[in-house]
Amino acid sequence: MTKVVVAMSGGVDSSVAAALLKEQGYDVIGMMLRLWSEPGKEESNRCCTPDSMAQARRVAAKLGIPFYVIDAKDVFRETVVQYFLDGYARGETPNPCLICNRQIRWTFLLDRALALGADYMATGHYVRIRKDESGTLELLRAVDRSKDQSYVLHVLNQEKLARALFPVGDYPKLEIRAIAEKFGLPTASRKDSQDLCFLAGEDYRHFLQRNAAEMLQPGEILTREGKSVGTHTGLANYTIGQRKGLGLASPVPLYVLGKDSGTNSLIVGTQEELGSRELIARDVHWMSGETPTGPFRAEVKIRYTAKEAEALVTPIHGHQAQVQFDTPQRDITAGQAAVFFREDIVVGGGIII
Repeated sequence: MTKVVVAMSGGVDSSVAAALLKEQGYDVIGMMLRLWSEPGKEESNRCCTPDSMAQARRVAAKLGIPFYVIDAKDVFRETVVQYFLDGYARGETPNPCLICNRQIRWTFLLDRALALGADYMATGHYVRIRKDESGTLELLRAVDRSKDQSYVLHVLNQEKLARALFPVGDYPKLEIRAIAEKFGLPTASRKDSQDLCFLAGEDYRHFLQRNAAEMLQPGEILTREGKSVGTHTGLANYTIGQRKGLGLASPVPLYVLGKDSGTNSLIVGTQEELGSRELIARDVHWMSGETPTGPFRAEVKIRYTAKEAEALVTPIHGHQAQVQFDTPQRDITAGQAAVFFREDIVVGGGIII
C-alpha cells in the first residue's frame, strides 16, 4: 500500500487532506511540527498551540491513523525566524512563509516522512500538480482562486514535487468544509489563520522591538533629491507605499518610496513618484529545473495578496530575472517574492531586490 505522511496543523484543510487520502486507499500517517514560540507566548503561536495539537490528534483518532509530533523548534528559530530578522535588518520586508515551505516543511519534515518509509508527503495547501507531455511536473493554481497558495510554493523543485500530494487543491473552500462535515471531523468549522505563526497574532513591529530592538534606530526621512524632511523611528516600522503614520508636515501627501539601510534613511515622495515598471529578482527558481532561453510574457504577482500584472520576464545571469511591467506597480517591495505565471501554471519566481 502506498504510504503518505500528511503534514497536519489542526486546521480544516490538512484534516480533509488526510481524510481524502485515507478514503482513496493510501496508508496515511499524520505528522505535526512543534515550532518555535517566544517564551511565554506558546499559547498564541498560530501553527502549533496546544489546542491546534489537540485538534489534529482528535482528527487522527477519528480517521484511525497514527499521529506523531516532531520537534522543529531549533531549526525553525535558526532558519525562518532568523531569515525574518535578517531581512528587516537589510531594509527589506521578508516573507518567512517562503523559507518555511522550502526549508522546514519541504526539507526538514519531508526528510522525516521519507525516513518513515513514506512514498509521498501531503499538505492542505490550495494548489495542484500535473505532468506535462515531457514528464515534467507542473505546479498549478488551485481551483479556488481566492484560496490559491501557489505563490508560497513556487520554491519547490522537481524532486519535491515528485513527492508531493495536494488533495484539497481541486476543491472550492466551501466544499472542503462540507467534506469535513461529512467525515465528522472536529475541525470542520475551525477558522482559517492568515497570520505569521510566530508573531502570536501581534503586529510584527512588537516582535522586532522585543527580539531585535537594535534595528529600530531613528534616522532621516529624505526625498529622492536628498532633502531632509523629518525623522523616522526605524526602517522596519515602514512599508513601501505607506502614507499614514509618517508624521510629516507637507502641502502634498507623501508616501514611502524606499529604504536605504546603508544610511538608515527612509525615502519618501509624492504619489506620482510612487510605483515602478521594473524590478530585479534574485535567487530565481524555475519550476521545470531549466532556465528559459530568452524573454517571455507572464503574469507576475509581487506579493501574496497582490493581483497579477502583465509583464515581460527576462532571465539574466546569476539566477536573476528582470521583470518589465506593462503598467507601473506601486507596491514593489524588496524581500517579497515575484512569482511568474502562464495562465494557471507557475513558471518560477525569485526574491525582489
